[in-house]
Amino acid sequence: MKNWQSVLYVVVLALISIVTGEIVTFIMLGFILMSLQNIHKTLRSMLELKKEEKYSIESDE
Repeated sequence: MKNWQSVLYVVVLALISIVTGEIVTFIMLGFILMSLQNIHKTLRSMLELKKEEKYSIESDE
């Protein structure tokens, strides 16, 4: 997800949480989103490493 999309998403969630009075829910959603983004980055880097490894093995043969 692009950075501006993340910021827009957070702003919309913040406005909704302020209107409804669910500030704690907003904070917890923030923690969940940060965790999911970290997992996504890790999986993406692992996939890139796997692709590089696959191509290097194929070129060695």
